[in-house]
Amino acid sequence: MPWEGPGQHLVRSAKKLGVGLDIVEVWHKPIPDISSYDGLIVLGGGPNVDQEEDYPFLKSEKEAIRRSLETDMPYLGFCLGHQLLADALGADVGANSCRSVGFIQGQVTHEGHTHPVFHGLPKNLALFKWHGQAVLPPVPDYIKVLVTSSDCTVEAISVDGKPHILGLQFDSHAASVVDARKWLENDREWLSQPPGVDAEAILKNAQTHEALMGKQFEIFFSNYVRLIL
Repeated sequence: MPWEGPGQHLVRSAKKLGVGLDIVEVWHKPIPDISSYDGLIVLGGGPNVDQEEDYPFLKSEKEAIRRSLETDMPYLGFCLGHQLLADALGADVGANSCRSVGFIQGQVTHEGHTHPVFHGLPKNLALFKWHGQAVLPPVPDYIKVLVTSSDCTVEAISVDGKPHILGLQFDSHAASVVDARKWLENDREWLSQPPGVDAEAILKNAQTHEALMGKQFEIFFSNYVRLIL
């Protein structure tokens, strides 16, 4: 979506680590040859993974993801990017048990604790959520579930033996007051559907959690960058 680019925490963490972000707005721009890049970050958006007829750009996005997997390129997906990864890996994606929006607690699984990206992070993580679809269990044996929550069983995945291929259902890269306010304003139509959301509570939580989640995202992203270099 035009307003759903890299969040404040991702932009700041990348800048601090000297990571250059080449942003491609796939809904109206062609995807460049990815072979010259060090990794692929795929963010979220409004479409579901099976809506290629309504959103034709999904075809080229899926092809780029398949190419990245074929060449074993580092991949980091958030929300729809996580779901597109799971779909390419042969997992099922469909309606979640609930629409998960706002701040919730997630739990790092045993597999997650052994994954290097969660080194130095607590078992219970605050997650910023914004989705109605999800990766559905059970997942294939070669997919490892790294984080789970009461809202969504599969909050994060990686591929067995390939820790650099990673998908996160949560959007903690954008868990800032600035991002939360922008998302609430621009996604009003979807959010107004029953049962609705408490926008005021989300903004209050964003303010409460911003510093901690920013620090934790920086630890996570630093771990990921060290992993792929």
